[in-house]
Amino acid sequence: MSRIEINELCVSFGRNPVLKNISLSIPDRQIICIIGPSGCGKTTLLKSLNRLLDLNEDVSITGDVRVDGQSIYQSRLDVTALRKKVGFLPQRPYPLPMSIYDNVAFGPRIHGLDGLNALSGGKAGSPAAGAKTSRKDKDRLVEHYLTLAGLWDEVKDRLSEPAAKLSIGQQQRLALARVLSIEPEVILADEATSALDPISARLVENQFRLLKKDYTIILVTHILRQARRLGDYIVFLYMGDLVEHKPAAEFFGDPSDEKTKAYVNGDIS
Repeated sequence: MSRIEINELCVSFGRNPVLKNISLSIPDRQIICIIGPSGCGKTTLLKSLNRLLDLNEDVSITGDVRVDGQSIYQSRLDVTALRKKVGFLPQRPYPLPMSIYDNVAFGPRIHGLDGLNALSGGKAGSPAAGAKTSRKDKDRLVEHYLTLAGLWDEVKDRLSEPAAKLSIGQQQRLALARVLSIEPEVILADEATSALDPISARLVENQFRLLKKDYTIILVTHILRQARRLGDYIVFLYMGDLVEHKPAAEFFGDPSDEKTKAYVNGDIS
């Protein structure tokens, strides 16, 4: 399981500082909730963990992020391999313009993961060199990841239909299946339920609870109730500063910073 260490991370867009000197160790195989008011840097912190910030031309980054002891901002890093290890689930799902089946099968194919060991039980491992997956095994892989995402029973009889025909909640669970299909060790989820109805949101939350035994899940949320329900560990940002971080029971039960107390009590938002 990947260890993530953040050391004195600073991020600016143009002349606007967004993250200021963030240092933090991310616990393994837990749900880590990043909370704070709008504009405090939550999504920026999340995207800094797999170099999605590279997509912004005016971004400036100093400090260091290490995954398994390796600095992810070194020039020779294989960014594609990093983003396979540290997957990203966006706020809104964007199904590929293809069938439900192909949405799930696409990721393993482009990453050369045809020989995954997922079918032997538990979390998938690395591909066997030169292995090819039969159509039957691909069918089983698609079922495997749709089941992990909590969607299989709802779509198993219409896998050939366009993914765009799914409801928004189903599309988000399909997006989760797509992330899982490339076998990450860490899942970054950017307000992954904010666009969903309450029933769909609860289904996604339930899958996160089930998945944390095998994955580290880092969730940005603006909903304190959700952080209380899901979070094992809480990271609180305010105006780009890391104010407080600790296990959830301690964070909500005995916050040590006055800003944290005010945010938890609803005095600031």
